[in-house]
Amino acid sequence: MPALAAARDIAIIILALASIAVMVLLAVLIFQTIRLTRMLREEILPMLQAMQETLGTVRGTATFMGDHVVQPVVKASSYAHGVRSALRALFSGQSAR
Repeated sequence: MPALAAARDIAIIILALASIAVMVLLAVLIFQTIRLTRMLREEILPMLQAMQETLGTVRGTATFMGDHVVQPVVKASSYAHGVRSALRALFSGQSAR
């Protein structure tokens, strides 16, 4: 019987130490979660906002370039090609007669 009581006492001590270890690890986990949340709020969120501002600037620049540079160049190129095709048709038609 005394051996059984000693084994019981040892098992209780081991379970108590394991419970303490689990509580310490749980506290560390909660602390790390709080740090991660703070980091996300203080560091990642401003970076995302800066990226959104940059994306808006790039979008505005692309729209400006498309409206004021690309479209006029495309129109001028198409008019030039049309004039060239018309002249080619006119002159090739006269030389064939």
